[in-house]
Amino acid sequence: MPARDPFYIATPIFYVNDVPHIGHAYTEVSADALARWHRQGGDDTWLLTGTDEHGEKILRTARANGVTPKEWTDRLVESAWTPLLETVDIANDDFIRTTDERHETAVSRFIQKLYDDGHIYAGEYEGYYCVGCEEYKQKDELVEPTEGEFAGQLVCAIHSRPVEILKEKNYFFRMSAFQDRLLDLYSRPDFIQPESVRNEIVSFVRQGLSDLSISRSSFDWGIRVPWDESHVIYVWVDALLNYISAIGYGTDDENFARRWPAVQLVGKDIARFHAVIWPAMLMAADLPVPKRVFGHGWLLVGGEKMSKSKLTGIAPHQITDTFGSDAFRYYFLRAITFGQDGSFSWEDLSARYQAELANGFGNLASRVTAMITRYREGRIPDVSTVELAEADGAILATIERVNAAADQAIERLALGDALAAIWELVDELNGYITEQEPWALSKDEANAERLDAVLATAARGVGALAVLLSPFTPKASAKLWAALGGEGTVQESDIRDALNWRGSGQVTPLESPLFPRIEVEAASAPGAA
Repeated sequence: MPARDPFYIATPIFYVNDVPHIGHAYTEVSADALARWHRQGGDDTWLLTGTDEHGEKILRTARANGVTPKEWTDRLVESAWTPLLETVDIANDDFIRTTDERHETAVSRFIQKLYDDGHIYAGEYEGYYCVGCEEYKQKDELVEPTEGEFAGQLVCAIHSRPVEILKEKNYFFRMSAFQDRLLDLYSRPDFIQPESVRNEIVSFVRQGLSDLSISRSSFDWGIRVPWDESHVIYVWVDALLNYISAIGYGTDDENFARRWPAVQLVGKDIARFHAVIWPAMLMAADLPVPKRVFGHGWLLVGGEKMSKSKLTGIAPHQITDTFGSDAFRYYFLRAITFGQDGSFSWEDLSARYQAELANGFGNLASRVTAMITRYREGRIPDVSTVELAEADGAILATIERVNAAADQAIERLALGDALAAIWELVDELNGYITEQEPWALSKDEANAERLDAVLATAARGVGALAVLLSPFTPKASAKLWAALGGEGTVQESDIRDALNWRGSGQVTPLESPLFPRIEVEAASAPGAA
């Protein structure tokens, strides 16, 4: 497949003060599915993820555990964060750590440029600081509980922990100077999505921007300010720069020009950093702003956002150990509208697994491969000289229609819409087989040509499904592709032309179901853990 447009997509880098939960995995899987689709379409694709390892919260967590910050981050990255990628089957092209030398070098170079160009000045700041957010808070971002452990104190609305009043001499970025340019940028409706997040960001910036404190002198776990080593760079400024440090900012101009700008997926709670601070920094450095910032919704459990600090997180392996990584990926991309909050329940996961994956797609794949093996000794019939019936043509038309609809949905980052379109083909193929009754046709040699047409059409349909579902359920798609005698790997088959997938024509039955049946009681058990 010839390379087409460049597609660089980045997840936020995740803060390693604790282990990941399914909210982190949801972001990873969303970005990975988009990257896999573009990669399989021949686009020059790059997926970046990584970890954010500086800041006061990391320092305090490490000290509480009796180790240095570097020892803590090394331990968490190795034991929890990189294994997450394998747990949910992420095919990332790079993994950036903010403790990497390449990142620290790029950050120093970038900040020095802003300082040399007059965008940074020394000043003094006093305000309410949330260590959990690593951010100064305005009064309207705080709440004052009337009961409980922190009654009468000002607490962060996100972390429900008391804020601290900090006063220190810092260096400031002249972010206020970019207010009008940012508002002009937001006139591009596709820059910030979804619309609810865009409206919130526009409203925030219209209220007026203050300059941004970009250094800290009260602790030392961070990248030193190049012209004043008594300060470290504010962790959010440090972290945001990972998106360009990983692709060669300042060291590999060719690769940087090839990759940047990126599509950036973030949780809606950190959209402000990515849609206000980040583009303002890039403007100051005379660099292009991101292509798009998409703030997806939260995963809710029992009506609350999943949280490490509130101990409401569910570990991804609690799901994958029972249902597998494909089911994890499918469920969160199909059941939750991308961009909106969505509630997770074990019951819904189990129901969708049984109805849509096991009974819908999995049973379809098993039936088709088994029938071709039984009735035609594993050879997909050649029907190039056979006149197809209207029902056969309808299936081929559906393949093309859902293929186009899914590709358009991916361009909108509407992952659920893409899967819904593809599932129309699953449902139509199941209905087609029921109506055409190949088992009845096989009983009379006079129907041999008609049986050939039905089997060939069904094979073409499930082959197209293997291609189209590969970004979402990569393991099942690869297994089905092999059973269908697909040419090369399924990832090498052009996803924008799934109708014309190529194979040897030799089919082998699936040795085991793509999605084995799981007892509902067993599937629900982890919810009680």
